[in-house]
Amino acid sequence: IYPCPLEDVPQFKGLQDFCHTFKLYRGKVYGDIEDPMVVGEFKGSFRIYPLPEDPAKPIPPPQFRQLPSSEPQICLVRVYIVRALSLQPKDRSGTCDPYIKVSLGKETVDDREHYIANNLNPVFGKMFQLYATVPLNKDLKVSVYDYDLVTQDDKIGETVIDLENRFLSRFGAHCGLPRTYCTSGSTQWRDQLTPIELLNNLSAMKNYALPVIRNNGQKITIGEKEFSLDDFEPKKLPYNFLGPPEERLALHVLRLQNLVPEHVETRTLFNSTQPGIEQGKLQMWIDIFPKKLGLPGPPFNITPRGPVRYILRCIIWNTSDVILQETNVMGERMSDIYVKGWMVGLEEQKQNTDVHYRSLDGEGNFNWRFIFQFDYLIVERVLVINKKNYIWSLDETEMKMPPKLILQLWDNDKVSFDDYLGYLEINLNAFRCPTKWADSCTLEKFFKQEDSSSNSLQKMISLFKQKSIKGWWPCVTYEEGKPYLTGKLELTLELLTEREAEERPAGKGRDEPNMNPKLEPPKYVRNARVIKTIPELAKNLHPGVCTVPVISTGKDRIYGTEAKSI
Repeated sequence: IYPCPLEDVPQFKGLQDFCHTFKLYRGKVYGDIEDPMVVGEFKGSFRIYPLPEDPAKPIPPPQFRQLPSSEPQICLVRVYIVRALSLQPKDRSGTCDPYIKVSLGKETVDDREHYIANNLNPVFGKMFQLYATVPLNKDLKVSVYDYDLVTQDDKIGETVIDLENRFLSRFGAHCGLPRTYCTSGSTQWRDQLTPIELLNNLSAMKNYALPVIRNNGQKITIGEKEFSLDDFEPKKLPYNFLGPPEERLALHVLRLQNLVPEHVETRTLFNSTQPGIEQGKLQMWIDIFPKKLGLPGPPFNITPRGPVRYILRCIIWNTSDVILQETNVMGERMSDIYVKGWMVGLEEQKQNTDVHYRSLDGEGNFNWRFIFQFDYLIVERVLVINKKNYIWSLDETEMKMPPKLILQLWDNDKVSFDDYLGYLEINLNAFRCPTKWADSCTLEKFFKQEDSSSNSLQKMISLFKQKSIKGWWPCVTYEEGKPYLTGKLELTLELLTEREAEERPAGKGRDEPNMNPKLEPPKYVRNARVIKTIPELAKNLHPGVCTVPVISTGKDRIYGTEAKSI
């Protein structure tokens, strides 16, 4: 990827190695002020060299050899537009709705129907195909416009490419050389001439000896130089549909000759209303194929990859060591625990568990399932979210965010606001493997401590590779930049594709279809207050008798650990 236009790459000499471009000016003089105006171009080359004084001596060899035909040629031009960078905003919202327009001679193609809403760095992934007669129609103009529903579309900027220079350049700028020669597939050879034909033409143009193929295409000799395929391909190439060895070897030799490779160039956009001020950049490349040489190979498909729909199922089993925020009427510390969860950027999918009331030791039981749907770009490893920025917005804006799951511990209050206890953040791309037991779930295994080594940390895993995992994670709060443990969560994380989710259905919480796995309500007893005579009655109980009289005072539930304490 070149960070500049192909003409500005030093090794290609402005693509004016065959002929140079000279601007023709016409202007008027007003006093001491001269106002020249460009009215055309002259293309040509000049060579000045001394002649021998002795007429008997031979004159120097001609400077121009293998001149191309001076007749106009009909060419197929393929323009690949990859993306734009840092476009100037045109809307009041500080963004723009860009689309591409390509002009060559009298032919114009635009993609207004497929404008990209509210984006200053759009990925277009478009290919435009036009025919032109070079050099009569040599200036290719690529413009970026801002779509407007009511008013006239605004031009953001444009760039102009001289196709004649690329077509005549001996650096092979008409079609970049790929890394390997394939006869089919996504990397199929698309030039009209094979590598051996290109190598023969290059040898004739540079006055080299014609290449000689030996050993069934494993070696090529040009003059005194010999090239072997084993020197370029010591290992088997990871490509399908590889072409014959002599073509692959000829391509490797061509790539040593300082020819233009397959590339993407970055061109600056300008607008005549603001001359000299950059309006953004455009990443693109161009292929030019003369019609007389026959049909070229198929074009590249550079359509952006679409996101894949995933379903994340998160089962909240238990909590442990949750800090106790309240005090009950008996003077004991307690919390009414529940868990809240969502994916970053998808807050509208926020979900809560039910409440575990009157936890006296920080333990809670839920058996509750969260389900989140999201679209994921596998190559970029980000979520794709489309939302309207404002109520009155006509189009949705595409945003990309890391796939992060947020789980929070809360203490439920009937009268006042609920109390926030702590949180757990899991980046599905890379997170610490959970521990098997709650006792071993410590901060030292999940956070780098000053006095601990990195060997004590849990290994990093990806849920997109692991697919499913169960264990304990710590919930924390931060004070002065340091994490403090506020509780532990036992979770099962399972990632499924849309098809897998249809084959193995499951409902939110404990709703139907309650399966994969089936979640039973936690076992509990009614919240009870023990009568004052229990200590006296307990003294008279026979060893082994475990019946305790209680008086039910409410409908709130308590769970196993609290029942045992009673």
